Amino acid sequence: MSTAPIKKKKNRFALPIILAVVAGGLWSGLREGGWMNAEVAAEVEGQAVQRGPLRITVVQRGNLSAKNSVKVTNELEGNLQILSLVEEGKEVKEGDLLVVLDTSSLEDRENSGEIAVQNADAALTTAKQDKEIQVSQNTSDYAKAKQDLDFAIFDKNKYVNGDFEQQVQSAREAILLADQELKQAEDRYEKSKTLKKEGFLTPTELKSDELAWERSRVKLDQVTRAKELLLEYDNPKEMKVHEGNIEEAERELERVELQSAARLVNADSKVRTSQAKYDLEKEKLDKLRDQLQKSEIYSPSSGIVVYARERSRWGQGDLIEEGATVRERQEIITIPQSGGMIAEVSLHESVIKKVKPGQTCTIRVDSIPDKDFNGLVDFVALLPDSGSSWMNPNQRLFRTNISILDTNPEMRPGTSCSVEILVKEIPDTLFIPVQGVFHSGGKAVAFVDGEAREIEIGSASEEWVEILGGLEEGEVVQLAPPRGFQPEPPPKGDDEGMGGPPSGSGKPSGRPSGDSSGSGRPGEGSSGGGRPGGSSGGGKPGGGKPDGDHGQK
Repeated sequence: MSTAPIKKKKNRFALPIILAVVAGGLWSGLREGGWMNAEVAAEVEGQAVQRGPLRITVVQRGNLSAKNSVKVTNELEGNLQILSLVEEGKEVKEGDLLVVLDTSSLEDRENSGEIAVQNADAALTTAKQDKEIQVSQNTSDYAKAKQDLDFAIFDKNKYVNGDFEQQVQSAREAILLADQELKQAEDRYEKSKTLKKEGFLTPTELKSDELAWERSRVKLDQVTRAKELLLEYDNPKEMKVHEGNIEEAERELERVELQSAARLVNADSKVRTSQAKYDLEKEKLDKLRDQLQKSEIYSPSSGIVVYARERSRWGQGDLIEEGATVRERQEIITIPQSGGMIAEVSLHESVIKKVKPGQTCTIRVDSIPDKDFNGLVDFVALLPDSGSSWMNPNQRLFRTNISILDTNPEMRPGTSCSVEILVKEIPDTLFIPVQGVFHSGGKAVAFVDGEAREIEIGSASEEWVEILGGLEEGEVVQLAPPRGFQPEPPPKGDDEGMGGPPSGSGKPSGRPSGDSSGSGRPGEGSSGGGRPGGSSGGGKPGGGKPDGDHGQK
């Protein structure tokens, strides 16, 4: 009985003591200078400046699609539900049943034609009131057209008897003044030549008087030609303009008279057509019955069934399946034909200036992981996809098509793929990781031995940035700023540093996101993983691993 309390006491205090010891150990590791920070600092301290080939690429996910295909669309009016749908991926022949649509709403519209006939009497009263309004409108239109004709005649008389005479007199006065100025300049120039011979003027002063004489002579020629142009071209042109205005006003008056008569006839016709409303509704009824016959859609050709995929304002549109609703002219099914495949991708605006038609690409299809395919950029949209900005107003994506040069029977439309577009290939250059570039005072800097050094950067991929100046091969740059580093703001009016991160960030940011118009990387932003040195994986420069002396320290 004496041992029971002792056991209870040990169990009571053992757990708190263990937790206290563990917490103390963790605190000593997390505090400044602790073992955890020391290990992290030792793990990632710097990266040597390397030299070698550097590939600038853009990588983006996308989907495969057939270059040529037959589209099956809904030809019925309104929104209709799919009652029956052929299975996707099934091989069909021409004439096979593909889709059956629900036409119950069209059957209801068929009954509405009879109701429309009863509205003919109400339309008759409205037509009579419209006729009275048209009579009043005809009177106003005629009065305005007559006024426009009077104004056109008035403008012509004003030009002939006033404006033209004033222009001619102004031209004469300009010629007279230019002639006097020429004479004065000529006299001054002749006197200057005499003074120059006697040594009272410098060659520069004589040249100035000669230039003034030439300028006066040119001015006289200009005002003389201006008067000739006025008499030979401007005046005949203005006369034809005014005469044309008068003729147009006369024709407009004739048109108003004819239109007024036609509109009055039209008003009378509306009164009569109210009685014939039933015939029009009968035609609509026949159209509805024709629509009902199109509720069953058959295959126009042989091939494999692929459901249509369209984008909505919120990203991916409604799925094509039994029970889904389709609108008029909406694509339901595509049947791929021969002609090859393309990859459809959407590029972020930060890299759209890099990508141009004709650039080579490498395509990796998810369903064929053991093979790479060659391609070319075939099309880049000039404007962003309107549907890409609904989920994120700051996101701008541009539709891009990649032609796949290689053929493979295992490729299927709709399959996911990755496209790597080669933007630029630099055979030999210096480069460092993008984490080693910072911005301060509107300039790019790197830290070597704890000191900031201004550098000049060039093109950049997802992981590496080209160094054009400021660093030497083998120097080790830090991948994090020293403790206490505070970037200076850029000078007023300057841009924020060569496409890099905004001032004050202290280091480059990560992959561009949908809510940012830039990449936050040095150089030109990238939405994919440009891989240096021709390597398609791992992001290692030169296609291999850096040398031991150039690795992380």
